[in-house]
Amino acid sequence: MSAEGTGQGERLQKVMAAAGVASRRVSEEMIVAGRVTVNGTVVQELGTRVDPLTDKVAVDGTAVQLDTTRRYVMLNKPVGVVSSMRDEQGRPDLSRFTAGYPERLFNVGRLDAETSGLLILTNDGELAHVLAHPSFGVTKTYIARVRGVVTPQTIGRLTKGVELDDGPIAADRAKLLQANPRGDDSLVEITLHSGRNRIVRRMLAEVGHPVLELVRRQFGPLHLGTLKAGQLRDLTKAELGQLLTISRQG
Repeated sequence: MSAEGTGQGERLQKVMAAAGVASRRVSEEMIVAGRVTVNGTVVQELGTRVDPLTDKVAVDGTAVQLDTTRRYVMLNKPVGVVSSMRDEQGRPDLSRFTAGYPERLFNVGRLDAETSGLLILTNDGELAHVLAHPSFGVTKTYIARVRGVVTPQTIGRLTKGVELDDGPIAADRAKLLQANPRGDDSLVEITLHSGRNRIVRRMLAEVGHPVLELVRRQFGPLHLGTLKAGQLRDLTKAELGQLLTISRQG
């Protein structure tokens, strides 16, 4: 239940300031201007009280995380690291990257060991569950170096759909970035929202172009940018807002 109107909880502008949205004074101006919603309803009363742990606040339609104990980290996962916090077979796992954080972080979804790229680590179980669930349709963009020369017809097949053992699958978008003139490999960008296991590798193998290297460059609104393999960084307020907004649309 919302703390709004019950006299309990904390003042909205105080909570917004603590969450790093803006100073308390600017937060008050945002509230009065009708730019802030609590649980989907515009509030313009400066006396509004909220519970940071349960109430959902948004500014200009973008979700705000009020719970300052939550952490969200982007990792550029290197090749050879498995997507788990503890690997029973003793292979390199994600614990080497999370050891420096006081929070107990876990990964949102997975990348197979030989795939590198963008992985989100968080202690927000609700967000992790939503973003990893394929029904949410969060798109992921990969760049694959594949064997052979990829033709426009093959790109067309990827977007029209191919039949795999576990059913048909189509890329949301696919494009040829570069074809090696010697004819031994090509660079392909592929975007899809499926969460099926090793889906990009299986699709490209099905059209006759086995993957040589695979990197996930984007996850929903997040871009890997210049983050190098093995590096981590906290998500920016803007990135987190976009991610939370997606997760609350369920």
